[in-house]
Amino acid sequence: MIRILAVDDEKPILELLRLSLGRSGYQCDTAQDGAEALRMIEQNEYDLLLLDVMLPGIDGFTLMEYIGSSGVPVIFITAKDAIADRVRGLHLGAEDYIVKPFNILELQARVEGVLRRHGKLDSVIRINGLEINTLSMQVLRGGEELQLTRKEYELLLLFARNPGIVLSKDVIYERIWGGEYPDATRTVELHIQRMKKKAGWEDSLKSVYGMGYRLSRES
Repeated sequence: MIRILAVDDEKPILELLRLSLGRSGYQCDTAQDGAEALRMIEQNEYDLLLLDVMLPGIDGFTLMEYIGSSGVPVIFITAKDAIADRVRGLHLGAEDYIVKPFNILELQARVEGVLRRHGKLDSVIRINGLEINTLSMQVLRGGEELQLTRKEYELLLLFARNPGIVLSKDVIYERIWGGEYPDATRTVELHIQRMKKKAGWEDSLKSVYGMGYRLSRES
């Protein structure tokens, strides 16, 4: 699973990033200050950092200087749009620089671009008889396009990017719908059943002992 760390002192922005990137099949951890981010970076392995510049304590540029030799790609996300700040960020080794307020679809596209450049993500996923184009959001089976709803596509992509991993109903609901809901279990099951039928995944995507669902990769 692709793991991303988003660092920003604004909770609404972190929540937006966590939910939107979660729906795209990524795991997005969050931190609200530089010191917390540094602890998380030292304790975990990340595929990408989304890093604000103006952070309490350790600012984004200082944090970037510390982690620069680790090889983890960084996208700066900040309200500082001065040319000097952009240049400094890029000179420190950042892959990209996005100024707030940003469009979440543009950010997702830039995240995918950076991950592909670093060999961490393919724009086309081929799994269990399907070809999933994450750029066009087109899904083909035997050369024919599947007619999926947005939620069905997001579910399919979540499982395709995490084969063999058991995803609980709560996790699935939080990733795709973005919160808790009393009828979450039934909602998840209904959408999964429809998605499985359209994708032809009845035999490969199964419930695991009441723990959740897992996609088995076909041989």
